[in-house]
Amino acid sequence: MSVTTSATGTRADTTPEPDTTQVKARERLPLWVILAPLLGGLALAVAGAVSVGTVNIPFGDVWAIIVHHVTPGSFEPWWTEARDAIVIDSRLPRALTAAVVGAALAIAGAVAQAVTRNPLADPFLLGVSSGAGFGVVLVTVLGVGGGALGVFTLPTAAFLGALLPLAGAIAISVRTQAVTAIVLVGVAMSMVFSALITFTLLVLGNDHQIGTVMRWLAGGFGDATWTMLAIPAAVLFIVGSGVLACSRQLNLLHVGDDGAAALGMNVQRFRILTLLAVSLLTAAAVAVSGTIGFIGLLIPHIAGYLVGRNSSRLIPVAAVSGAVALVVADIIARAVSNSTELPVGVVTGLIGAPLFLVMLWHR
Repeated sequence: MSVTTSATGTRADTTPEPDTTQVKARERLPLWVILAPLLGGLALAVAGAVSVGTVNIPFGDVWAIIVHHVTPGSFEPWWTEARDAIVIDSRLPRALTAAVVGAALAIAGAVAQAVTRNPLADPFLLGVSSGAGFGVVLVTVLGVGGGALGVFTLPTAAFLGALLPLAGAIAISVRTQAVTAIVLVGVAMSMVFSALITFTLLVLGNDHQIGTVMRWLAGGFGDATWTMLAIPAAVLFIVGSGVLACSRQLNLLHVGDDGAAALGMNVQRFRILTLLAVSLLTAAAVAVSGTIGFIGLLIPHIAGYLVGRNSSRLIPVAAVSGAVALVVADIIARAVSNSTELPVGVVTGLIGAPLFLVMLWHR
């Protein structure tokens, strides 16, 4: 509201500022108006990810192959078995893994920002990525449990390592409700595990082991399979549903701890549970993709611009937006060069950092 002064005195001009009007107009839009085009974009992005590669497959063939496997016998196949294998066994699980990881990181980032009331919070706030990296280093360099679970050895090590920093955060949460203390614990844990990673690689690792760890840390979906997709998808469905069910409590945190407690909320217990949810989502995502930055930091802000800060609207929009963003990033990573595949984490960093700076400049 603006105030104007005239010869007869001072009067209030009740016309909202343009930015406020636009924000309220977006918040009044039905959720499906925002989600429908995003879901359509996700379908196109997945189809594009399956279509583009060293062997390009037409969109029509991609959808026909997928429909044929979903409903066998619906029509007579006209494509080769090689194309069928490329779509079903290689590219489709990779694209869906990227979508699941993007959605998980976006939800984790949105929850982290809400529970800490920090717009710069991201899924790796508690040192989860460093803990996961240390788990990978233990398996790769020191051979702890190496090969015991076959292709699941590195993802399992990353998942368990990612949960280590959570223990420190929960221990501090039990002793204090100060958000700053929890964030500082995450920073300290991240520095400790990063130092351990560097020390182990430089002192004990060889060139091949260092290369393996560095490729994992850069992020990517080259090893994605249907079996590997199952774990992050299950965690996303279960934890994501639980977080969405707690939208009202997340909204209460916007008024501060004292205000939320006055409205009957056990802030300390809820913060511990939400930190656990953030860490589980991030650990499941990092376990199959490595460290991928800026999705969990940037996407919640974009979703908030589209639908406001109401968590019941923000979380589903952030999830679909994150899925679209990471599938597109994976397409770019594969399309940059025919001779080598760029790590997805590099793509999200190169695109996400400038976008985030632009957002900070305008806001």
